[in-house]
Amino acid sequence: MKNIFLTLTIFCSFSLSCQTADELVSLIIRKIELVKDYSVSANIKADIPLIKVLPVNATIYFKQKDKFKVVSKGIAILPKQGFTDVSSFLSKKGTYVSVDGGLVVLNGIKAHIVTVIPTVENSDIVLAKLWVDIKQNVIIKTDLTTRGSGSVTIDYIYGYQVGYALPDKITFTVDVKKFKMPKSVSADINNTEKNKKPDPNKSKKGTITISLTNYTVNKGISDEIFKKKD
Repeated sequence: MKNIFLTLTIFCSFSLSCQTADELVSLIIRKIELVKDYSVSANIKADIPLIKVLPVNATIYFKQKDKFKVVSKGIAILPKQGFTDVSSFLSKKGTYVSVDGGLVVLNGIKAHIVTVIPTVENSDIVLAKLWVDIKQNVIIKTDLTTRGSGSVTIDYIYGYQVGYALPDKITFTVDVKKFKMPKSVSADINNTEKNKKPDPNKSKKGTITISLTNYTVNKGISDEIFKKKD
């Protein structure tokens, strides 16, 4: 009996509180709901096959529940999935089931894998596999399968805003063929492909790295910012 108790104690010490998949998702949602609004400066670097995209500086605005806007003078290739789609998806309780995937160590961080599967037909997210930092209760990696943009892998690095689950750096790995690019970028890809023979060895994956600084959280943002300009 003592051996069984010792084994359970060791296991619970590793997983901190022996959270279930549902409990972990609830803890993530709790942090998400702390953020009513924020603005942040972003530096966006895209490494996309067949095209050259210069780094872009932008300002990102967010306001609960789903208001999101990027202001930039250049072409900002900014995947919405990592900023609002996953959070919005997880916040809609009762529209998915979460499955425990066990404990792993990812980049030196003890993480719990949770697979989230929607139970509604109109969800753009078909499947979400989450790696959750069990100490900070934040998502450090996501593998998304979506209807609209194919497969997207997202890696998160956190800093001083970890208490709000707001990252300092996000790296997206996307399927270039399926990912929704800005129209001008999509045109460049299509024109380049027409003039070049397909290379079977050429990577069809692209990466988009976003560095985030100067967060302003829960200070209030006017709805006027999110209105489209004519």
